[in-house]
Amino acid sequence: MKKYLDWTLKNIRKSDNFSWMEERRLEWVPLAISRLQTILEGKTFIVLTDPQREWFSSYMLSSINSHVNKRPFLPFVDLKTFFPNLGSLKNAEDIDLLEDLLNISFPNGYVFFYVGQSNNFNFQIAKKRDDSFMWILDEYIQNSFFLSLKDKDLDLKLIQLYKLLDKTIDVLLFPEELEKQ
Repeated sequence: MKKYLDWTLKNIRKSDNFSWMEERRLEWVPLAISRLQTILEGKTFIVLTDPQREWFSSYMLSSINSHVNKRPFLPFVDLKTFFPNLGSLKNAEDIDLLEDLLNISFPNGYVFFYVGQSNNFNFQIAKKRDDSFMWILDEYIQNSFFLSLKDKDLDLKLIQLYKLLDKTIDVLLFPEELEKQ
């Protein structure tokens, strides 16, 4: 874990306006590494957000498998695109039916990647799984990364975190990158 902490610190210091993350790396690294390692297990990342962060989902999904990245394409999908009736789900039984569909569709498994507030139904979907990767706004929830809605730079921070996540994926796929830093 120390190698990842050191690598993350170097990347944070290389980036402009990212000093806010220097202290937070101690909570970021274990969470990000544990969730992202599931990619190596062949699991699919299912992205969902609250309505105010739908732009982030679009940004992330259009960037994650860009040809600029010199790596294999990765299994990141938008739940709303995969299941257009997402907005019609209303209760725990509906979530169970959705999970049945996802278990059939992704036999190697899947992880929810949720960005948004906890008062949104999509959060209820993500929190049902212990291995969900969640960036939660305005509420501290165990095994999630906290961000504040009051932060005037929230959108910038989401993009910075995505870029760090993208680089972290590279390091997990190509561990020799850790040594190059």
